[in-house]
Amino acid sequence: MDYQDAIRMLNTLQTNASYLEQVKRERGDPQAQLEAMQGFLERSGLKVEDLDRLNIIHVTGTKGKGSACAFTECILRNYGLKTGFYSSPHLVQVRERIRINGQPISKDLFNKYFWLVYNRLEETKDPAHSSMPAYFRFLTIMAFHVFLQEKVDLAVVEVGIGGTYDCTNIVRAPVVCGVSSLGIDHTSILGDTMEKIAWQKGGIFKPGVPAFTVVQPERPLEVLRERAQERKCSLYLCPELDDFEEGCQALELGLAGAHQRSNAALALQLARTWLQRRGCQGLGELKEVPPSSELLGRPVPLAPVFRLTDAMIQGLRDTEWLGRTQVLSHGPVTWYLDGAHTTSSIQACVRWFRQAALNQDKPHDGSEVRVLLFNATGDRDTAALLKLLVPCHFDYAVFCPNFTEVSLANNADQQNFNVTLENALTRCLENQQTWTRLLEEKVGQDPWLPSPPRVGGLLQPTPPRGSLLLVPPAPRPLNSPALVFPCLAQALRWVAQGRDPHLAAPVASGAHPHPAASSGAVLLREAAAVRVLVTGSLHLVGGALRLLVPALSQ
Repeated sequence: MDYQDAIRMLNTLQTNASYLEQVKRERGDPQAQLEAMQGFLERSGLKVEDLDRLNIIHVTGTKGKGSACAFTECILRNYGLKTGFYSSPHLVQVRERIRINGQPISKDLFNKYFWLVYNRLEETKDPAHSSMPAYFRFLTIMAFHVFLQEKVDLAVVEVGIGGTYDCTNIVRAPVVCGVSSLGIDHTSILGDTMEKIAWQKGGIFKPGVPAFTVVQPERPLEVLRERAQERKCSLYLCPELDDFEEGCQALELGLAGAHQRSNAALALQLARTWLQRRGCQGLGELKEVPPSSELLGRPVPLAPVFRLTDAMIQGLRDTEWLGRTQVLSHGPVTWYLDGAHTTSSIQACVRWFRQAALNQDKPHDGSEVRVLLFNATGDRDTAALLKLLVPCHFDYAVFCPNFTEVSLANNADQQNFNVTLENALTRCLENQQTWTRLLEEKVGQDPWLPSPPRVGGLLQPTPPRGSLLLVPPAPRPLNSPALVFPCLAQALRWVAQGRDPHLAAPVASGAHPHPAASSGAVLLREAAAVRVLVTGSLHLVGGALRLLVPALSQ
């Protein structure tokens, strides 16, 4: 049995869509869910108490929880510790979800632990316990086996969905917990308001275990505070990263985008608290905080600011996290990849893209083509996401499913048995219609442009474009033909037109029927610069990475 056999067998345990359905069915009785998870864990040969030895950092949130985990893991690895890191989803290969010292476990190691856990669960089946855990639960159990047997010093564990009902919440004694920025996502499971979602996220708090969160809207922060009190947990608010930079040079982050600063601030508190509670040296001494920064009436106390150690500074700088604000420069074609899939994360993505792409030097002849490559899955409000992308003034919008090829028979890592090609294409066609409608409505006011400054009641001319004013280089007509392709490979080939060395030229036979496809192909072939934003789904970004960076599949 090799790695591909293991992945194919894993895929039979259902993937994300049906796992979500299972969570929805069981959510009325969270205790039953955690008991079922405990039963699977025990059948695999572990007890819940065994997980206490993993010295876990448990992190939830709507946006940025994976990035906060990546920063935290990298900081602690820089202290010479052997780290485990469990995250989801994977972008290219399933084994990315289980990392040791920042690297996905090898195919051999994945194969070894997969069959160890699978066979134990098979052998312990009886009439009362006939089922196998679903895909995400299985991988969570497998990660615990890997981390225990490979003797990591700590495990950073990212929650899958929510907190209270999540199968990672079987952990009873983490060292420290974190909550990244909250937003609206997975509403059918977590609730349709920020308060309901905050309640779910606060479900990971444990008695006597310190927890940290970042700046949140007032009511959701109140809910987190109430959950912390109810669960006898001390909750602290992370100071801004600016507070750590006072009197020293600006911190360099390995992940681009202003929104990553709050994730880095959370990571600093999680890492320092873990080191402190484990009795480690080299914490970074506390700094005196001027009284003015202590906001009066704050519902949650502010965590301390401390002097950053070299390991902390280097950890923040060295952090890598694929598919989040990632730029790939392939000759004249530059790919901007970000797995944003909520309204607030798309807003952050647009800010990053406009700063990263539109502040680049314009080609001398001005021939630059901008392309949006988009897909969204699940119960997300696609129209709301696309509306936020209109002001980027794309020349073309391309929609395709998350499948890399029309047939995925040879690539088990990317298979999803819960979404048919027909359903996915229907969604793409709906997105195409939505985009066309949004352009027809001429979304006039650009929400990303600052209001023109007023002096003495008179409007002043807008200053030239700089790094702070994210203004498009020139007004463009809101005319952006929308094309649908059946798979990522065809979409990427059309965009690149043979100019990206990692992609074959588009096939001449069976050309796209839309008239804009042939005229666009000419523009794309002749443009001095092609800038492509790939966003809307981490699965879409993962498929794109697999094709654009073939080494990731090795």
